[in-house]
Amino acid sequence: MTRAQQRALAQLWQEYGIADEPAVLDFATVFERGGPVEMEIGFGDGEMLCDLAQRYPDTNYLGIDVYRPGIGSLLLKLKRQRITNVRAICADAALVVAQRIPVSSLAAVYLLFPDPWPKKRHHKRRLLQQVFLDQLRERLRLGGRLHIATDWQAYAEQILMHAAQVPGLTRIVADGSEALRAEKRPRTRFERRGQRLGHPVWELLFQRTA
Repeated sequence: MTRAQQRALAQLWQEYGIADEPAVLDFATVFERGGPVEMEIGFGDGEMLCDLAQRYPDTNYLGIDVYRPGIGSLLLKLKRQRITNVRAICADAALVVAQRIPVSSLAAVYLLFPDPWPKKRHHKRRLLQQVFLDQLRERLRLGGRLHIATDWQAYAEQILMHAAQVPGLTRIVADGSEALRAEKRPRTRFERRGQRLGHPVWELLFQRTA
């Protein structure tokens, strides 16, 4: 962690951070205003959150991550760019979703390039299992979207298999095969690096329909 990131965590967390506690969030209180809420799980250095927050100032953005240097980078960006519609939680995403996110409250959820845990004995550690996908579906409002991107084909196939078992979570497809790429999603630094190495990206989009 750099000194700047350490200072950001010490000085800016009170402004942009949300305390790690079991209470269900009241988004109107958290963001000090109304408006739709979109959530990113595993936001890295906050590049996409900041990009979306600037382009869609009427939308509120919640980021969840446990990587403290990345959180520090996000806080620095928020302060430098004078962004006011982003808040962050430093905690396990599975616990936050289960305990703190209100049902039917989110307009969108993003999980971009989650850890694929490629070794077979580690597959049980993958975040996007059926139970978690069902919890995400419950926390999306009707019509809300779940956007997943991965450059690991085996993980994409597993996600599709689990998602097919979640009632009310419908895949959005184009031309009957390829998942639509959300027009407003910026490409992340990790994604650009993978593309330079020739890694194909699987865009998996779902919508809560029931």
